[in-house]
Amino acid sequence: MTHGADDSGIDASGIDASVIDASGGGAAVPAGKVGWLELLKDGLTFDLKGLSGGNPVPQPDVAAHLGVTAADLQDKAVLTLAPGPHLAGAERLLPVIRVTAALLRDLVRTGAASAVVWLPARLAVRTDLFEKAVSPWLEGGPFPTPALVALHRETSGKLRTEGLKFLINQELIIESDSGGASVALPKVAMRLVDWLVAHGPLSGPTEAVLAGTGAVFLEVEGGGPILARCD
Repeated sequence: MTHGADDSGIDASGIDASVIDASGGGAAVPAGKVGWLELLKDGLTFDLKGLSGGNPVPQPDVAAHLGVTAADLQDKAVLTLAPGPHLAGAERLLPVIRVTAALLRDLVRTGAASAVVWLPARLAVRTDLFEKAVSPWLEGGPFPTPALVALHRETSGKLRTEGLKFLINQELIIESDSGGASVALPKVAMRLVDWLVAHGPLSGPTEAVLAGTGAVFLEVEGGGPILARCD
């Protein structure tokens, strides 16, 4: 993403950061302002690091990709966006995540970034797909699972989430009652993540009734992942 100079006196020109990673957690502010910028969005401040003149940001740890490959991200410059120190302890709250997503959307609209990496899910998403996922949510639509929660297919055919724990302190494992790798599981998983984000963590057996899907039976043992079975 290419930035111009700003009125804080930071020379951010000439940066071509093709990856923006969002840590979801507060980051220590550098001693100086070289390569760092404080951004204000809806009354919340965020730290953007990796700008020209500062230390380069290392490549993020990515385990899942949507619309991009590991080769696409290799050797790309990286910017890191994190909630400011005043939001320490509040970074997992949904209103803060919503503003973070809105700011990321604003950032990718300003330049030539090729991907957004949501670090709690270790998920890299092509920028146009990220915007396509988060924009409806910011306007009152369903939670943007494709942008903020990774879905991993296991050899048994089950789907396992990564990143849901950041939101509700539990991950999800979903399987079909018929066994095997059901092609419908990803759609059910996305609707179920939306339901779980709205209803919060589970402490016992629950039945979730999802639009267009029907009843999904949920179980949880202790502090482990949520186990879901659907037709």
